[in-house]
Amino acid sequence: MLKGFRDFILRGNVVDLAVAVIIGAAFNAVVTSFTKDVLGQLIAAVVGKPDFSGVVLKIDGKPVILIGNFLNATISFIIVACVVYFGVVLPLNTLLARLQKPAPAAPSSTKTCPECLSEIPLAAKRCAHCTQPVAVEPNPITS
Repeated sequence: MLKGFRDFILRGNVVDLAVAVIIGAAFNAVVTSFTKDVLGQLIAAVVGKPDFSGVVLKIDGKPVILIGNFLNATISFIIVACVVYFGVVLPLNTLLARLQKPAPAAPSSTKTCPECLSEIPLAAKRCAHCTQPVAVEPNPITS
């Protein structure tokens, strides 16, 4: 029983997940600070205040609807999503695209008939379209 538990804990997936959670928590603090302390203050400079929690909708005799809190959460989500996308995802995808080697082209499985110029299989001895005899080329896959 303990051997199975040890094997489970030492599996790469569990360790990778633990590292991802720890790094994610640390990164969350950085993104939250950037959103609140930098971008929130820029919004406050433009709009006048960084917090919309004072915006409420009052209905006669009913509890107030806190629209401002919803606006705060929505704006915060959009800012965090933009920071993560433009600060992490986009640069990482660009870097990975530069590092990836292009896939080698697959060898052609057809050739052109010299008489009618139609595509025929490499192993064909005669064109299926015009019945012209064609030379059999050696197959580069099996050769």
